[in-house]
Amino acid sequence: MPSGLVSGMIRTLILFALSLVLAAAAAPLPSHAATKAGVDAQFRQWLEADLWPEAKRSGVSRSVFERAFSGVDLDWDLPDLAPPGFPKPKSRAQSQAEFKSPGAYFSEKSLQGLAASGRSLMQQHAGVIGRIEQRYGVPASIIVAIWGRESGFGRAKIPHSAVRVLATKAFMSTRPELFRREILAALRILERGDIPASAMKSSWAGAMGQPQFLPSSYLEHAVDFDGDGKRDIWNSTADSLASIANYLAQKGWVRGRDWGFEAVIPEGVTCALEGPDRARPIKALTDMGIIRISGRPFPDHERGAPGMVLVPAGTFGPEFVVTPNFYVIKEYNNSDLYALFIGNLADRIAHGGGAFVTPWANTGAMLRSDIARLQSSLERQGYDVGGADGLPGYKTRRSIGEWQAKNGETPTCFPTPAALKALR
Repeated sequence: MPSGLVSGMIRTLILFALSLVLAAAAAPLPSHAATKAGVDAQFRQWLEADLWPEAKRSGVSRSVFERAFSGVDLDWDLPDLAPPGFPKPKSRAQSQAEFKSPGAYFSEKSLQGLAASGRSLMQQHAGVIGRIEQRYGVPASIIVAIWGRESGFGRAKIPHSAVRVLATKAFMSTRPELFRREILAALRILERGDIPASAMKSSWAGAMGQPQFLPSSYLEHAVDFDGDGKRDIWNSTADSLASIANYLAQKGWVRGRDWGFEAVIPEGVTCALEGPDRARPIKALTDMGIIRISGRPFPDHERGAPGMVLVPAGTFGPEFVVTPNFYVIKEYNNSDLYALFIGNLADRIAHGGGAFVTPWANTGAMLRSDIARLQSSLERQGYDVGGADGLPGYKTRRSIGEWQAKNGETPTCFPTPAALKALR
């Protein structure tokens, strides 16, 4: 072979090998090359170059910002993190059996214990609670029930630094924009001087103090009821209880009305009446044959006011007529079962009541993915289920009932394997 041809081939091979080396050098590092130390360094840069300018624009001073983050590092033990350079977290599996019979939510042992403590504490703090009730129009029993549910009446340990939690989640969580707003709100709280950063304690999710407020809720709803010049939801019982009451009042609590009543829906009246958008005077519901479970009439002042049917387990559990105040409680935690828990606990505290009369049937567990498929099937047929998210709210429940009635079945208004099979 001619020597010129050989030397040309060698040069070609050398250039090809060099191109591979350069390409490899230019390619991004694999995700496993990222280190916690490297991410920590990025976090410090992010605080200075990204978060500080926005905090400054929102009125936070440099001194407050520096004190807030002095010695603060990332909390790698928090859930739902997405560190830069690390493998992306897997989306939450919807194949888990996450949706079970609602009855599992109502632990009788827990409710009895909370009710006993709540009654004792209502007596102990009767003076301040009475003044709070008078000012905000929210029943003392509802305020105390939320206090008990959220923080064990202020006794629960709230161990996390709110600044560390919120900053970590703003920098590298799966929902950074939400927590960016909250860390900026937390800095504004520190700027006001209500609490030092070292005492601003939260849950792992960033909910603070005895009422478990996110910082944005604190800014909107926390009050100084004990008159010491600070809105202290961490240490002041008066401020904590008044802040809960103020939250509910600002969300629309109707003074003088109850939250709701356990009821009986007679045969022939569909469970698909459910939903706040289908409210009607309670008298109209009684004219249809819906009665209180106790057999007593609804209070006179409630009969002409709007009420709504609620069937959280369809026909497989207790049925209710609720007032708009039920949906105000849901503003605190957007869950029918949470609001029912608070209502039942408040009744036990105020009146010595007990469990709901109608038992919760064991409907078994369904996969969220199966419920999402059921919702998608209903959507394709024109039903408004509130989104195919695998979580059966009132729109899903009543859509199931309406579909069942349309197809000659007895409405149950609840997702079951039989309903899924029928809808396929």
